[in-house]
Amino acid sequence: MNRQNTSRENYQTYVWFRQAAERGDAYAQFNLGLMYKKGECIERDFAKAFKWLRQAALQGLAFAQNHLGALYYNGRGVEKSDPEAAYWFRHAAEQGDASAQQNLGQMYRKGRGVEQNFEMALAWFYRAAEQSVGSAQNLLAECYLYGNGASINYPLAMAWFRKAAVQGEPQAQLNLGLMYQRGQGVEPSDAQAVCWFRQAAAQGDPAAQRQLGIAYAEALGVRADPLRAVAWLERAGDQGDKDAQFQLGVILSSGHGVEQDASRALGWYLRAAEQGHVLAQYNLGSMYASGRGVGQDAQRALEWYLRAAEQGAPNAQFNVGVSFANGNGVTKDESQAAHWYRLAADQGDASAQNNLGVLYANGQGVPQDDNMAAYWYGLAADQGHALARHNLGAMVDSGRVVVRDTVR
Repeated sequence: MNRQNTSRENYQTYVWFRQAAERGDAYAQFNLGLMYKKGECIERDFAKAFKWLRQAALQGLAFAQNHLGALYYNGRGVEKSDPEAAYWFRHAAEQGDASAQQNLGQMYRKGRGVEQNFEMALAWFYRAAEQSVGSAQNLLAECYLYGNGASINYPLAMAWFRKAAVQGEPQAQLNLGLMYQRGQGVEPSDAQAVCWFRQAAAQGDPAAQRQLGIAYAEALGVRADPLRAVAWLERAGDQGDKDAQFQLGVILSSGHGVEQDASRALGWYLRAAEQGHVLAQYNLGSMYASGRGVGQDAQRALEWYLRAAEQGAPNAQFNVGVSFANGNGVTKDESQAAHWYRLAADQGDASAQNNLGVLYANGQGVPQDDNMAAYWYGLAADQGHALARHNLGAMVDSGRVVVRDTVR
């Protein structure tokens, strides 16, 4: 057996549990399984943890049943099995184990190992919440907040969030802050929101750190303090919060209250963009296109515009269209330009509508069609697009169209 830096006393505890477990003592089997699961006193071994926890669980020990369910849920020491996880969580939950009650509720909420049932999820969360489990109280409150398993009930949601929050549950503190911020079931109060965000942020919750950073950036419930804003956003960003990473990019790019630093902004945009943040992808494309904070690179700009465009961002779709129309970072392709302009135009982007009109007017990448050109010019003109108004007027003046076609 491999052991490192283990005191003789702790090892003797292991030996005692091992001897008692082999004699069939359920509590010793549970404790031995837990030692293997956590790697306490001995080398971590999930297979041995499974063996001993299962023996204790088969003797009806609720603690062991819950831990056994967790091994099945995570596939540690045994092949992953949601039905088996739910089976053991239920056995423990029915004996009153609060952790298992919460776990079983989660299985019903997610539809894992059991048919999804929000009412059953709420019922099990309630039983655990009644035993003062803060995380279960938070989950129960979320059911009332979003109407999962019960009608939306802001007062009940707030009551359960508060019970969990005063126990120090960071997710509940964040949720309570958000309810104050949004005025859900209570008078809106940025000051109260910040109070709860601060408590969750101090415990390391990245979403709360982001909210606190935004509060300092925008003077929401606190005096504006750009340096504190950046500090809190960096804490959240370093934990991988993509929205915080994006906000850092915005602040550093604009230099609002802090020294402008396009290079640092680019770094934060990149981290958010790689996680799929669509606005960060668009802004990153713009920085490569303009050469801000990085060498100008039309090909890299197009790559990031494309990633945002594929998520449906109309401004990115327009820029992809421009890239194909002009051959920026890619071989010129007017049919591709028309495709991307059309996607943006269908979402109401006036510049894309105008440019699509130009392609129809000239027969570039699409069949030449004056009526379609006038149609798209008209939609853009209705939004106040000056160039589209000029283009439509020129078509009317030249006699190419008489009346705007309103049917595609």
